[in-house]
Amino acid sequence: MTADDPTLLPGGESAREAGATPVSGVPTAPAAAPASERVLLARVVDVTVSVAECSALVTSRASGAVVTFEGVVRDHDEGRGVEALHYEAHPTATEVIREVALAVAEAHPEVAIAVEHRYGDLVVGDVALACAVSSAHRAEAFAACAALVDEVKARTPIWKRQEFTDGSDEWVASLG
Repeated sequence: MTADDPTLLPGGESAREAGATPVSGVPTAPAAAPASERVLLARVVDVTVSVAECSALVTSRASGAVVTFEGVVRDHDEGRGVEALHYEAHPTATEVIREVALAVAEAHPEVAIAVEHRYGDLVVGDVALACAVSSAHRAEAFAACAALVDEVKARTPIWKRQEFTDGSDEWVASLG
């Protein structure tokens, strides 16, 4: 994210306009702020997603910990070689991922959250899921990040088609 190319939040407002000034020394989400003010980014997009952008959004002077997660396309699945993935997202996917992030923020009132999931064609090494969670203390950041990843995978309506090195493919629901 740059000043010239800000990340847009749901509703079209830039993260900077919403008060999420990355690494500026100004807290992005004060403790005990409502969950809606602590979820700084939650979207499903067809462009590259970045842990660095998510981390920059949630990092502040109040952050004693910033925990990140990158879900990366790997070259194998259950003993079979993977060539590429194709993700399909339901039209409600961004709404659902935001609901998930809000629920995690409600359960962990001291954290700030940024999360993105990509859809479309991805190859081995591409990032499919990027998220960052900050908190004053590491235990809360780790717990919230783990819950966020688990719930995004369980609830966000995204499906993937795996293309295997032997020429076969299969659809896998990311739900559940």
